[in-house]
Amino acid sequence: MLQVKSFIFNPFQENTYVLFDETNEAVIIDAGCYSISEFNLLRDFIASKKLDVKHYLNTHCHIDHILGNIFVCKEYNLNPKYSEEEVPVFNSGNNVAKLYGLNYTEGPMCTDFIRKGDTINFGNTLLDLIHLPGHSPGSIGFYAKSNKVIICGDVLFQGSIGRTDLPLGNHEDLLLSIQTKLFTLPHEVKVYSGHGNATSIGEEIKYNPFFN
Repeated sequence: MLQVKSFIFNPFQENTYVLFDETNEAVIIDAGCYSISEFNLLRDFIASKKLDVKHYLNTHCHIDHILGNIFVCKEYNLNPKYSEEEVPVFNSGNNVAKLYGLNYTEGPMCTDFIRKGDTINFGNTLLDLIHLPGHSPGSIGFYAKSNKVIICGDVLFQGSIGRTDLPLGNHEDLLLSIQTKLFTLPHEVKVYSGHGNATSIGEEIKYNPFFN
């Protein structure tokens, strides 16, 4: 059975996720860990559960979601996986970090881009990739269909949607991604966002003010 552990990291209060199942194989999604204490918190949880981290995934590459890339990649001998459309976003990391006064060391670039139609496997778990452009050009949702769980980054929030005023954002694309790709999922699918509380597809269809 898939389990989802979330951590709130860095000054942006970003959600970092560890997904694992009964085989103790795991993936990390969007490592926003920024301080030594946050690095230790993530490392200690993974060690306490005796997890074998198979993949490191980025829903997208805005600075708050990649601050911990270098730590995770070094700690678990992994390269990040993200969409090729995110390369310019990733490449802007140093400049964005300076803008916010953040200490940032760029981690390794992706060498194995994830593409529409790909899947990610670990243990007994399969994640389908759903391309969700709008908040950023290559935003990806990681959907565990059999467990009715999706990790969607900053595309959809409880009662809100992702911002589109950042470079390469597109409001119309974001609304279309949500309406045609997320809102077509079963209502009971649990949505884990890049910030804030978890929600569900059904709750957002019914109550999200951007669509009602």
